[in-house]
Amino acid sequence: MVNVSYKQLPNLLRKYRKVRGLRQIDVARLLGLSRSRVSRWEKGVCIPTLVNAVRLALLYRVMVDALFDDLVRALREEIHSREKNLSTEATLSNRHAS
Repeated sequence: MVNVSYKQLPNLLRKYRKVRGLRQIDVARLLGLSRSRVSRWEKGVCIPTLVNAVRLALLYRVMVDALFDDLVRALREEIHSREKNLSTEATLSNRHAS
């Protein structure tokens, strides 16, 4: 598996929170979570679950994929690379079978 990066996520979470004029404690209360959970996301210690990512996107009034742009890009590249390898393996296998 490719080492998937989500380096932008903490910065984007912080940016979108500040654009909305919210504090971490505000986000935590609105989502029914602890402030430390929000802090851990913004520090990059962990990433939000899918449900919490959707909640954040709704709260910050952005699309969910805007939060995970770099992750989506890295995963797309990983899948493309695996598809290429699979195609190459199939071609080689067909040559040996002939």
